[in-house]
Amino acid sequence: MRLPDFEAWAIFACVVEHRSFSGAAEAIGVSKATVSKAIARLEAQLGTALFHRTSRRLTLTDSGNALAERAGRILAEAQQAEEAALDAAKAPSGLVRIAAPITFGIRFVADAIADLLAEHPGIEIDLRLSDARVDIVADGFDIALRIADLPDSSLRARRLAPITARVVAAPSYLEKHGTPKHPADLAHHACFLYANVIGAWHFRKADGEEAAVRPAGPLITDNGDAMLPALRAGLGIARLPGFIIDEELEKGNLVELLTGWSPMNIALHLLTPPSTLRPARVELVIDYLSHRFRNICVKETAARAAKRA
Repeated sequence: MRLPDFEAWAIFACVVEHRSFSGAAEAIGVSKATVSKAIARLEAQLGTALFHRTSRRLTLTDSGNALAERAGRILAEAQQAEEAALDAAKAPSGLVRIAAPITFGIRFVADAIADLLAEHPGIEIDLRLSDARVDIVADGFDIALRIADLPDSSLRARRLAPITARVVAAPSYLEKHGTPKHPADLAHHACFLYANVIGAWHFRKADGEEAAVRPAGPLITDNGDAMLPALRAGLGIARLPGFIIDEELEKGNLVELLTGWSPMNIALHLLTPPSTLRPARVELVIDYLSHRFRNICVKETAARAAKRA
């Protein structure tokens, strides 16, 4: 069996990245002649030209353009494998980039990161909090935490914990506008919408009955905490996760509605890019957060219930 010329593929990827033989040679620390020989060798093996060369310009041929992305993946996988092997021989260290929702990040992730850094001083964390749905591959994140019903994706997703969502309103709103008895009634009420998941609200009863409604109202925002002042003021109804509104329910500022119905398919997920090759520092953080947040909201709800008792 003839093995692929991995060195030539890697050099090809570098030339594509730097758009010149000399730039690639400088980046990887070899001579321009070495780069030229590797490209010529690869072209001979493939039986096709990869570049159009002139004295002033280097451009990809159609064949080169078709192979450029694959070459980049070969180089990236090799670099990740080498980094993972090196990391395995020592205590994990270095930077891990994490994206998380704002409220969940402040209430849960920040404390977890503090404990993680204390236990693993070689680890560095770049934590970005946003309720926008970030592109973790394009934006260079190693890990993203999301609370959602995730669509099919090329990302690798680990379901960590169910998230209890509730439909709530202030007593003053219900006194003025009445109390919805069925999810369909929400179509006739002022509802607050979460900007990143605008669409139908889906519900299910214990007996299996399902219902869906497409609500509308005066407030759209990308953060659940931002709905609380308008909720307390009796201006509408919202569907929010328990960790945002449990305290408001305990104080009596809000009332849970449609208690016989459960909002469907909400969970905390940990997402990573598609590749299974990850540095040891990233694996460490994934394992740490997975253990820390597994069923965390169930535990929080139980703790509040015990406190009330």
